[in-house]
Amino acid sequence: MTRGPTIVRVAPGGGGKGIKCCCCRCCECINFGYLTTQHGVIKLAQAMLGGLCQSLLVKYGMSEASSMGSAFHGFLTTASACLLTTALLIACYVLSSNSQHLIRQSIFETMFNAVACFMYLSASSYMGVAVNIYLYPRYALVNMYAAYPAMTAVYYIGVVVGILHGVDAYLSYRYHKGLR
Repeated sequence: MTRGPTIVRVAPGGGGKGIKCCCCRCCECINFGYLTTQHGVIKLAQAMLGGLCQSLLVKYGMSEASSMGSAFHGFLTTASACLLTTALLIACYVLSSNSQHLIRQSIFETMFNAVACFMYLSASSYMGVAVNIYLYPRYALVNMYAAYPAMTAVYYIGVVVGILHGVDAYLSYRYHKGLR
């Protein structure tokens, strides 16, 4: 039996890795193409929304932290921990496509996203109760009271980030099991 010719297809431009210069690609060890994938867009959205939550908490919530109590500190801890881990994962995936495949195949990303989903959703619900009990009365009385709208935005955005982590946990689980 005679075997026919083997066709090898090479992705144009090195598969989108590196930075396109005038006539070639530089820094091909950097995988910027990851940021345009579905997984990369979800990770970027998690990082940007988590960073927005953290900055709103620090800018508008620090002065009201004592009145909100552990709801504020719990949400700030959740946002900080999840943002740091997500940023590290993005950095690993952009700097090494091997890391992207190895980490995504492991159970780590599934577990991290499931825990982050639970933490964001629980911290958001606790923050919502604290904001409406402790900050709304001040908002109703004090003109230009910025903490209430900012903290309300924080717990709403927290729900969105929690859902994003839940979707990412599901997709990571499918990738882990080879269902892609």
